Amino acid sequence: MNVRRIGMVAVAAAAVLGLAACGGGGAGAGDFKIGVKYDQPGMGLKDGAKYTGFDIDVAKYVAKELGHSESDITFVQAPTPQRETLLSTGQVNLVVGTYSITDARKQKVSFAGPYFVAGQDLLVRSDDTSITGPDSLTGKKLCSVKGSTSAAKVKDKYAGVQLQEYDTYSKCVEALSAGAVDALTTDNTILAGYASQPQYKGKLKVVGQTFSEERYGIGIKKGDKALCEKIDTAIKKMQDSGEWQKAIDRNLGPAGFKVDTSQNPPKVDTCS
Repeated sequence: MNVRRIGMVAVAAAAVLGLAACGGGGAGAGDFKIGVKYDQPGMGLKDGAKYTGFDIDVAKYVAKELGHSESDITFVQAPTPQRETLLSTGQVNLVVGTYSITDARKQKVSFAGPYFVAGQDLLVRSDDTSITGPDSLTGKKLCSVKGSTSAAKVKDKYAGVQLQEYDTYSKCVEALSAGAVDALTTDNTILAGYASQPQYKGKLKVVGQTFSEERYGIGIKKGDKALCEKIDTAIKKMQDSGEWQKAIDRNLGPAGFKVDTSQNPPKVDTCS
């Protein structure tokens, strides 16, 4: 083999190794894809090229513990009805987007965590005194999102409610502000974020009567027990280091949100 050919082989080998390094484990820029919400202030919000929220901070921390720098991460919009599909088809590696752990969802995906426990509540206009909790919703127009646990609970428990399902919570908030619906229901974390937005501050309020337990997990492809255990270790480390509380204070503190300390920070489930 002549010197020129040897050099060509060496270059080709180096190129293959370089590609392997980029592909293996998602070490290349933007290779690690995380599904998040784009329209939930305080939890997951996209503003231009900037992503903020408690879920975003959790996602970044977990990714770092899995060996991924921020430059490795690509955030992908994960609307509520599409989260299982995004995971099962491999379009994202994780979903960190106010993703409540339920038995029905466990049939399609696996969960690490939980990393936070929230509760379903109601958002109403500030001058509305008629809605004081779910039992006062009879005959009212209530907005929620298709495929959400919030919508399912209302359908099951409160038959007298006129449920209107939108694609996103932000559309529900717009409809509430405009008087097209009487209330919005989802997790209290999300509602507090909307109520604190500049355009809605003083116009909308959280009722403050939670009527469910929402255990937020990190969605992964079904059956990936090894990844689940690594993520659980990362969640525990975030809690023990104080970074979990700092993320809560930074993202939910401005909305005046009161964390239920009897349930938070939660203990992670056993991976299966």
